[in-house]
Amino acid sequence: MASNSISVLNALDNARTQWYHVTAIVIAGMGFFTDAYDLFCISTVSKLLGRLYYYDPALGKPGKLPHAVNNMVIGVALVGTLSGQLFFGYLGDKLGRKKVYGVTLILMASCAICSGLSFGYSPKAVMGTLCFFRFWLGFGIGGDYPLSATIMSEYANKKTRGAFIAAVFAMQGVGIIFAGLVSMIISRVFLGMYGGPAFDNEHVFSTEPEADYVWRIVLMIGALPALLTFYWRMKMPETGRYTALIEGNAKQAAADMGRVLDIEINAEQEKVAQFNSANEYQLFSNEFFARHGKHLIGTATTWFLLDIAFYSQNLTQKDIFPVMGLTQDAGKVSALREMFETSRAMFVIALFGTFPGYWFTVVFIERIGRFYIQLVGFFMMSMFMFIIGVKYDYLKDKDHKWTFAALYGLTFFFANFGPNSTTFVLPAELFPTRVRSTCHALSAASGKAGAMIGAFGIQNYTQDGKVKEIKKAMIILAITNLMGFGFTFLLTETKGRSLEEISGEDAGYGDAQVAGEERRDNWEDTSRNG
Repeated sequence: MASNSISVLNALDNARTQWYHVTAIVIAGMGFFTDAYDLFCISTVSKLLGRLYYYDPALGKPGKLPHAVNNMVIGVALVGTLSGQLFFGYLGDKLGRKKVYGVTLILMASCAICSGLSFGYSPKAVMGTLCFFRFWLGFGIGGDYPLSATIMSEYANKKTRGAFIAAVFAMQGVGIIFAGLVSMIISRVFLGMYGGPAFDNEHVFSTEPEADYVWRIVLMIGALPALLTFYWRMKMPETGRYTALIEGNAKQAAADMGRVLDIEINAEQEKVAQFNSANEYQLFSNEFFARHGKHLIGTATTWFLLDIAFYSQNLTQKDIFPVMGLTQDAGKVSALREMFETSRAMFVIALFGTFPGYWFTVVFIERIGRFYIQLVGFFMMSMFMFIIGVKYDYLKDKDHKWTFAALYGLTFFFANFGPNSTTFVLPAELFPTRVRSTCHALSAASGKAGAMIGAFGIQNYTQDGKVKEIKKAMIILAITNLMGFGFTFLLTETKGRSLEEISGEDAGYGDAQVAGEERRDNWEDTSRNG
């Protein structure tokens, strides 16, 4: 007997798409909108921070964040995200998805606001404050990864589950667009009111004093979407699968999901208890590794390799924009003008390269499948990055800037219509309910470890704009993506199947049912013979 004979699971798997699905996507998705905005808006203001706090008159060029400071400002949130993923992912399985879901949102909102504050005026004090709060901002963001994915996977029906999880993740693309758009609008408003001369014309006054408000406003705005969705996040009931299969409360699960789906669901406490008794193995036990070890290695390695490339691209694009001709040389513009042009370029690349890929995944994931989307995405990313690396001398010429922009945009497109989306979806489907949040957290944390390599390692190749170093970075990323292509073969297709069928929980339950029936038959035979 399979798990779909348990009424509450059967109801969730076969529910028609209705308003509560849309509500869940929006509530979980706004968390990802906030995550992306907060993580990527730092790229639009980092050059402004260098001009404001690290200008040295003796050098005769605009101020620039030292490599170590730049890496910390951009990378510290990723360290926090990795820590938060592991912490909240574990709590999501132990305490419940809903109980810790609101905490991550409060942490994100409060730390986004505090990121715009300073305890002092010196560069050390400002950067220290910024890094401190961005670490805890990242900690809250980290919790949103496993919780949002797990909640959406456990709410969704089996026919559209992949599209729903991908739609939640696609809000990351909207967040990246708004990071560029908000930065562009605010810098343009201040530029119109307080715009200064180009650096080459006036070294000191090219950095407008009012620009110190701009980066603070941009970072603080990241709190708004989190605050707007807090009430609705708190109104969501615990997922039926957690209540039934982890808490063992079939009656409450049936009541909660019956109210959400607007149908009558039988509690079936005995069936739920039997199902749970057949799947009691612990995380990292021999039984777990025998059933799920290969998949955990697959989800962790592919996310790790993907994020080396994906975050390297996003965090270093500000250094590549001048080469592409999308921004002017720093000496020819003021501080606010440089931020406006960087934000505009980021917005254009995100709108035409990044954003469409996410929604192509939403549309096609249930038709093509997760496995093939990931496989093709890794291959195409590798190919385009290899072309950019090998032909960089040719592409950096201004006559070829649109070819360069097209190739660069296509790497983003196939990242998002590819492994950046599927590495988020698959860990939410492959693992059993009792460890689903933790396993997603382990996979996501592996990804953030890769992102840290991008922030602290690959970025060093691009920060100075040296042709040879950028070529080297692109070829390294091409090889990284090719490795991701290979590790994808550790994974399996999950479309169209229930979570319990994918994770093998059904098999254990079926075996337990058969064993129970055999024991009952033996007892009846013994009674008759006696």
